[in-house]
Amino acid sequence: VQAVAGEFIRHRVGDQVGLILFGTRPYLQAPLTADLDTVGQFLHEAVIGVAGPQTAIGDAIGLAIKRLNAQREQADSTGAMVLILLTDGANSAGLMEPVEAAKMAAAAGLRIYTIGVGGAEQGPLGSTNNSDLDEPTLKAIASITHGEYFRATDAAALQSVYSQIDKLEPGTGKPQWYRPTTEWFAWPLALALALSHGTNDAQKT
Repeated sequence: VQAVAGEFIRHRVGDQVGLILFGTRPYLQAPLTADLDTVGQFLHEAVIGVAGPQTAIGDAIGLAIKRLNAQREQADSTGAMVLILLTDGANSAGLMEPVEAAKMAAAAGLRIYTIGVGGAEQGPLGSTNNSDLDEPTLKAIASITHGEYFRATDAAALQSVYSQIDKLEPGTGKPQWYRPTTEWFAWPLALALALSHGTNDAQKT
């Protein structure tokens, strides 16, 4: 996840990028900035398990909304905001339910792309099951916010997902926002990527 997400960050030239890690609780690892190299370094230095062993998806979305709205107000900018949420676990901690958080995100104009990551076991009729991954909730979050849900069972698949998101949300070369959230297999590393395609009013003059 760190390697693939780091490559995605490097391609978001012109965007403002931030990093949120979450497990039992979410916290801001890197504030929103156009310095992609610094955010990539923060991502590289992220320690697995530092945020706790559980998964607070709803709270992570809530923190993303709060930080992105604050940045939008400070920059006096408007436009679409995007959150990329990666997890291999079901919501098991936090005060906010993921679906309720998604409704708040939709009201705030935040579109969420959700990615379920991790290995999958073969199920009946060729279906895939992952005991920790709550795909219905991730699909609901994406649907409510007019985003999309993706499944990535390995690093190559995750890289393909990021390439698709790059096409859906191309960089504009103007200041934007970005953030990460992920849990990888049994280790609670959470990494969320959020893009905001905003227009700074000051740049219009």
